[in-house]
Amino acid sequence: MKVNLFRKLFFSLFLIFCAGGSILLAASAGPDLHKAKKESEAKGFIFEANHDDIVAKAKNEGALRVLTSLNPDTFREMAKAFRQKYPFIDIYVEEITGTEAAQRFMLELNAGTVKDWDSFHLFADFYDQYAAHAKKFDILGMARLGVLSIPTGMIDPNNRNIVAESSGISVIAYNKKLVSQERVPNQWEDFLKPGLKGKKFLVDIRPAGMAGLMVALGEEWVINYARRLKEQDPIWVRGHTRALAGIVSGEYDLFQLTNYNSCTRAFRKDLSKSLVCKVIEPVSVRLLEPEAALNTARHPYAALLWLEFQASPGGQRIIDEHEPLNSSIYAPGSEIERATSGKKVSINSWDTYNLTSRRMGKIVEAFGFPKVEERRK
Repeated sequence: MKVNLFRKLFFSLFLIFCAGGSILLAASAGPDLHKAKKESEAKGFIFEANHDDIVAKAKNEGALRVLTSLNPDTFREMAKAFRQKYPFIDIYVEEITGTEAAQRFMLELNAGTVKDWDSFHLFADFYDQYAAHAKKFDILGMARLGVLSIPTGMIDPNNRNIVAESSGISVIAYNKKLVSQERVPNQWEDFLKPGLKGKKFLVDIRPAGMAGLMVALGEEWVINYARRLKEQDPIWVRGHTRALAGIVSGEYDLFQLTNYNSCTRAFRKDLSKSLVCKVIEPVSVRLLEPEAALNTARHPYAALLWLEFQASPGGQRIIDEHEPLNSSIYAPGSEIERATSGKKVSINSWDTYNLTSRRMGKIVEAFGFPKVEERRK
């Protein structure tokens, strides 16, 4: 009896201690939140100090329309999981991809004719122009103080209202039945060896991965490297799916720089087990899927929850499942974080992301404006 009374007393004291601790935490966090909110709003941002308020406003909105560049399998599962978490939000998601769509949507935004979308994808080629149309939520400030559960590395610190939901790694790919181990490159300079001259490997004429290498190796080094790659007389290609299928079939031997995501998908379908995806350091990493709420959004708070949900562990698992090696490098425990752990990386991050298009242009210029080639058998 005395033991039970002691347990009840101890449990009551424990609850009082926890409640007191919560009060102390709230007291300490309160001034920080109040200060951050005041400073953020003084700069023209919207800062919510309570996650429950965000949810309540999203519930009042009741709907969400999203433009994304995630593949359909991914965004369907993401939307399904989002509905389960927020059943009071009627969500509709549509895919937008390609340079032509990016240009058209940019023109529509500038003309002020976009009224029906809440969350949108920001294309790298027009990043700064797109960023001007993002609603001024202080997502970074809210994430830093725990109002939003988004890893801060995913958020553009220069704009504070854009979230990159995933990342991409560039690797080499080869057919192990056609390329002996001693010929497989172990560093980027190995592609310049005499034995790889004369149509011995593929190079993509849209060099996003090479632009990422500029962060670690420098712009001058990469441009000079691009010129020397041209002298190797490679096979110029555009895109990855077709090129990787060619490596699996034996049409091509080696790909100088391809997406790990694309290579992994091709590897999983390769019945011959001949395709190898190899990571070379420094690993070129680039941000993908930058998204934001539109400044004309009719349902901005629902969009804010959507951005948070994709960045959550559950959202990142969905990306890992349907787009392997495309989760965020900043998401703890993600596949891409594990793949780069302990390796030297060259991250085309927020400091250089808006330079991507210009840097790719310089590399293509060094290539000498190559054209896509088809190998003749």
